[in-house]
Amino acid sequence: MQVNGVELVSDCAIELNHGRRYGVLGVNGCGKSNLLAALANREVPIPEHVDVYHLREEAEPTERTALEAVVDHIKAEVNRLQKLEAAVLAEGGPGDERLQPLYERLEELDPAMFEARAAELLHGLGFDRPMMRRATKDMSGGWRMRVALARALFAAPALLLLDEPTNHLDLSACVWLEHYLSKYDKCLLVISHSQDFLNGVCTHVIRLSNKRLTYYTGDYDTYQKTLRNEEVIQQKKHDKEQADIKHLREFIASCGTYANMMKQANSKQKILDKMEAAGLTPSPKADKTFSFSFPECHKLPPPVLPFKNVSFRYPGADESAGMLLKDLEFGVDTDSRIALVGPNGAGKSTLLKLMTGEIEPVAGTVSRHASLSIGRYHQHSVDVLDPGSHPVDFFAGTYAAMKKPVDEWRGFLGKFGISGRAQTTPIGLLSDGQKSRLVFAMICVGKPNLLLLDEPTNHLDIDAIDSLAEAINAYAGGLVLVSHDFRLIDQVAKEIWVCDGGGVEVWKDDIRAYKRKLAKAAGL
Repeated sequence: MQVNGVELVSDCAIELNHGRRYGVLGVNGCGKSNLLAALANREVPIPEHVDVYHLREEAEPTERTALEAVVDHIKAEVNRLQKLEAAVLAEGGPGDERLQPLYERLEELDPAMFEARAAELLHGLGFDRPMMRRATKDMSGGWRMRVALARALFAAPALLLLDEPTNHLDLSACVWLEHYLSKYDKCLLVISHSQDFLNGVCTHVIRLSNKRLTYYTGDYDTYQKTLRNEEVIQQKKHDKEQADIKHLREFIASCGTYANMMKQANSKQKILDKMEAAGLTPSPKADKTFSFSFPECHKLPPPVLPFKNVSFRYPGADESAGMLLKDLEFGVDTDSRIALVGPNGAGKSTLLKLMTGEIEPVAGTVSRHASLSIGRYHQHSVDVLDPGSHPVDFFAGTYAAMKKPVDEWRGFLGKFGISGRAQTTPIGLLSDGQKSRLVFAMICVGKPNLLLLDEPTNHLDIDAIDSLAEAINAYAGGLVLVSHDFRLIDQVAKEIWVCDGGGVEVWKDDIRAYKRKLAKAAGL
């Protein structure tokens, strides 16, 4: 498999079995999303009667409500199956073995249950009744992505391909989806950065590394144990090969041009050539591409970011619904390590916007220390990147006043896993995870003393998230984090604040207890 002239997968067997749920893992930019797209486009042989659904884009914005958009899609699927049934009958007659799975699929999709089933799925994904009746054109991209996810779950195809399905979900919806997919009895391929989610859902893992697909049995934790053992063996093999190569090269060099030694030198060179032609064992350390630290910063004496009796609602919002946030009274300092949790629409992202001054409160005051420097990550942060520019050129141009030489920018970006060919690839052709890394690089250039991170893990691979957690824990400044990644919250948060019902309350227990509470509330 090649993309933009770069080979991502080479000479691999793809083996997928009914009843298995595969987690697809690999570093940012290795080709995970492209692999799913190739399967969805049937660029590998997939029998025609095996239906495939690839969740890759949000539902289209139309006058149709969320409920209608889901039902419309499943009606179209039934129509497709009926046409396929007619074609198979015409070609092979009533005894054609391809008919049985089609009849089973049509039996599953009972028209009498369409609306009730669609409503059940939308409710699990966070929709209340009024939201279900809202036109999709009046929804944000995140909510339309949930509609698309409900379509995928309703269709329940033989091969379901999900690329980061939790990205637009709150913690409650993540818990529900994890439980739902853990019972998916067909074939599922899911790309996810959430270790909790992978442990709860997957029966198998497919690892894409060094252009190869490797298959593992078990959930994410089981895969990690197996991988660690394999990496010890692989590193020993790599080290031995490198030692052998060094010894052979030293011997060849020592032969010089002496005629009596040339025969031995040529023999050793042939051995070396054969080793390289057969393929050398890569070091497992090669995949560890993201290891950085936030820059040193000066702590500020409190109060750094106090909220005093703050209330807020958006202009044009229904006044009868009251304030989105009401009578908030708290402070954030450069010692803070806060995770903001709560349902979508409760005001978490709005709270971060109030902290930065992007929006102003309707009542009350938000004060900021004169020396406060905020580093902010949010879902639209990548919009500041120039898709036509190369990463090195973009940084050298954006921060021209710093007068850093190009080689220094290359070294700087390398710390964020943007190295080699990626540094001279147009930003628009990089993966979403690589673009996120560039945003973190920009944050670090700014030397903030308070980080406001709104869903920072959405496009990062698991190793990158672990490196991000290490960087946060070593960081001297403050943190306010909004994330649906339970593990990241567990790693970095010292306080958990629940944003709901217009207020903010401190959760007295840890994030695992909060997850149990959400599962219980969902009846799981």
